[in-house]
Amino acid sequence: MGNVPPGSGIRVPPDEMRRLVQALFARAGMLPAGAGTMAELLVHTDLRGVFSHGTQQAPGYCRMLRDGEVNPTPQVRVTRQTTTTQTLDGDGGMGHLPCKQGTEWAVECALENGTGAVTTRNHFHFGSAGKYTHIAAARGCIGIAFSSHRYHPQNSVRGVLGASPLSVALPAGEQPPVILDMASSMLEYDEELFARMPFAFFKELGVAAIPYGLGGVLAGIYSPELIPPESRWISNQGSFIAAFSIEAFMDVGEYQAEMDRWVSEVRALEPFPGHEQSELPGGLEWQRERDYAENGISVSDHHRACLEEIAGELEVETRFKAYEQSRFEGGG
Repeated sequence: MGNVPPGSGIRVPPDEMRRLVQALFARAGMLPAGAGTMAELLVHTDLRGVFSHGTQQAPGYCRMLRDGEVNPTPQVRVTRQTTTTQTLDGDGGMGHLPCKQGTEWAVECALENGTGAVTTRNHFHFGSAGKYTHIAAARGCIGIAFSSHRYHPQNSVRGVLGASPLSVALPAGEQPPVILDMASSMLEYDEELFARMPFAFFKELGVAAIPYGLGGVLAGIYSPELIPPESRWISNQGSFIAAFSIEAFMDVGEYQAEMDRWVSEVRALEPFPGHEQSELPGGLEWQRERDYAENGISVSDHHRACLEEIAGELEVETRFKAYEQSRFEGGG
């Protein structure tokens, strides 16, 4: 499940993908609002070309919901609150639900007070971090999001990495927003590479520690009541999400103008070898989102087969055959 556009497949309109994914989650036991949120966020992730955390995840999520490993009908609730912070309990459900709710609250809080932040706990996977910071950037805020899952490092210090997701989003005006959306684990360990570049591995370790401390420990994911056998759910993840209003620091128009100037200058530079254009983090995703929104999401044959399989299990109609005329070869 890479995030390179597939070499072959079909183009599927975003609305059709949302219809299918919402129906799948509804059949897996989720209420209409929750199923709609899952469809919205997973298709948004597809639109940005982050295929590893988009609708390809739907089959696994739906089976876990259907099989009782994740709560299909959670009651998300606020367990702690100040003027600018909240702690949300996900009630053993999908992490997308409390994290989207928390992000929207944090953004509204930031627009009123300058900043807003939430932690979430007691839920399963929250997906890619970028979809939450994107919400903040679209409202004129800087967004940050970290998540971590419950684990205990063993053996090598490399076990601390945990591949935790993290994102920082900086809005712009006419140019693409800068959205870093990545996992904390970046390098495959190799003794020869470590001997040549030890600093890279130590920096990677430092990056990994932040999501663990904020999206894990601060979120409270190690509370005994969240851990089996006390909890019946696989609620092993948490998050930390914050928003900062640009207007609280400087005029939004001035900020956007300067960001546009910088981003446009970078995009005019000579690109890395083998690439057609220079882009900052989020630039490629911005291009794909515009393309896929107009021409349909690129769905590989494997991606399609996985969705058709779970649709068959849940007795949900698929309409992929209607888009055979959009079939592409050689990159979508």
